[in-house]
Amino acid sequence: MKILVDDLSGAQVIGLIAEHLQGMAEDSPPESIHALNLDGLKQPEITFWCAWEDEELLGCGAIKELDKEHAELKSMRTAKRHLRKGVARKILAHIIEEAISRGYKRISLETGSMDSFIPARKLYEDFGFRYCEPFADYIPDPNSKFMTKEL
Repeated sequence: MKILVDDLSGAQVIGLIAEHLQGMAEDSPPESIHALNLDGLKQPEITFWCAWEDEELLGCGAIKELDKEHAELKSMRTAKRHLRKGVARKILAHIIEEAISRGYKRISLETGSMDSFIPARKLYEDFGFRYCEPFADYIPDPNSKFMTKEL
């Protein structure tokens, strides 16, 4: 598996982001969806990575710089046919290593509170993320869980 910075222009990547947004729409009310679309992910404060095996896209993830010491994890998604293969674990480890190398002191995230998000929350817990109050511009929302990890 190779994890590379991506410019979000390839058909497979565009398809995975569409799948991600559709999944969020199926599991969350519109006012509680914080996933970014393609244009949102192309902002200069965001770095987006894809995991590849040969020519096949396995998954993706991103970080958004909130300030020089704090980043937000965004757009973690594993392609449906590669679920439960450790893809998300490898992408998350890569992103955390990158956050440390950039000098961030903390990385935080917002995820859903519904049962469909239990596997994601478990993954984040396994990596040492702890539940916290809303950060950045987020507000309390019963459909959201907020987590953070000191680096």
